[in-house]
Amino acid sequence: MTTAPNTLFKITRKTDGISAAERERIVANPGFGRAFTDHMVVITYTEGRGWHSPEIMPRQPLVLDPAASVLHYAQEIFEGMKAYRAADGGILLFRPEANARRFRKSAERMAMADLPEDLFLEAVSQLVSIDRDWVPAPEVGTLYIRPFMIATEAALGVKPASEFKFIVIACAAGEYFSKESATVSVWVEENAVRASHGGTGTAKCGGNYAASLTAQMEGKAHGCQQVLFLDAQERRWLEEMGGMNVMMVMEDGTLLTPPLDGGTILHGITRDSLLTLARDQGLTVREERYAIDQLYSDAASGKLKEVFACGTAAVVTPIGTFKSAHGECTIGDGQTAGPITSRLRQGLCDIQFGRAPDPHEWVKRVL
Repeated sequence: MTTAPNTLFKITRKTDGISAAERERIVANPGFGRAFTDHMVVITYTEGRGWHSPEIMPRQPLVLDPAASVLHYAQEIFEGMKAYRAADGGILLFRPEANARRFRKSAERMAMADLPEDLFLEAVSQLVSIDRDWVPAPEVGTLYIRPFMIATEAALGVKPASEFKFIVIACAAGEYFSKESATVSVWVEENAVRASHGGTGTAKCGGNYAASLTAQMEGKAHGCQQVLFLDAQERRWLEEMGGMNVMMVMEDGTLLTPPLDGGTILHGITRDSLLTLARDQGLTVREERYAIDQLYSDAASGKLKEVFACGTAAVVTPIGTFKSAHGECTIGDGQTAGPITSRLRQGLCDIQFGRAPDPHEWVKRVL
C-alpha cells in the first residue's frame, strides 16, 4: 500500500445550503444519483510535486480548460461505494480498503497518477463525516459515494497527462432499480461487446460504461432494465452486465459465476463478498465459464434455479427474464427472488448495516 504524505484538509463549509427540514424531506425519498450532498473533496496532482492542496469545499461546478486531457483522451477513473447508517445512528463503510486498492489498479491501467490508499480513505471518511446528515435511515437507503480522478492538463497530444484532480462527491440513495417488480429483465447483447482481452475491462473507467449504452438503449426498447454482455471472441460466454457482475444458482445449490482470469470482467467488491458469504454458508462456489445457450437450456430444464446481478449500487438484484433477438427465457417463476438469492442479499446487508457479526472485518466505523 502506498502511503500518503502528511495532509491537512482545508475545509470550507457551505453556508447557503438547504434547510434541515428540506434535507430531511429529500433524504426520506432520495431516488438514485440525484440527491447530492453539500460538499466535495478536491485534491490536485502536479508532476514533480505529487498530490497537494487537499480541500473540502461546497459542491460546485468544475472549471476545466477546453484542452483538458480528460475531454480528449478519456483519462478518467472512478469508484462506487456506500456509507450505511447503523441502528445506533453511527455511520459505517463497507470494505473501503478494497475500493482504494481497485482505484490504484484502475489508475495504473489508465496511465494516471498513483493515489495513495490512505489518502483515498481519508478523503472519503472526511466527506462522509462532514455530510453525515445526508446518510438516510437504514430502511430508506444509503449514502452513495463517488470518488473519481480526471486528467486536467491542458495539452493536445496523445500522452499520459501530468496534472490530475481527485474528487469525491456523494448523494443520498434509495433503490437502484424501481420496486415495481421484484425481478429485472435483461437483454442479451449478441453483437457489441463491453471488453476484450488486453483491453480495459478490469479498470473502472468511464469508457467501459459508455460502450455499454447503445446495448442498454436496445434492451430498453425491448422492455429490459439491464444488458448482459458476452465474450468478444465467440459471442457465447457470459461475462458482465452493463454495470454489475452476474451469478447463477443451480439446482444442487451451487453458485456459479464467470471467472476473472480473462481480464475482461471488473473485480467486483460485492461479487467477492457474496462468494465469501456463500462459502461461509456451506454453498459450493464455481468460478467458470458458462455459455448463453447453456443458460437457456438449463432454464428450460429447471437445472438453473436463480440468477442475480450484483454490484455496489444494485446490491443483489434477482433476474426474472433474459431476452435476445432470438427469443427469451424465464428464470424460476420470473417474478420472485429465489431463496439463495434472498439469503445472500440479506446476509450481505445485515453486515453492511451492522446488524450481524462481521467475521471478516469488512465494516469500518466513520462516526
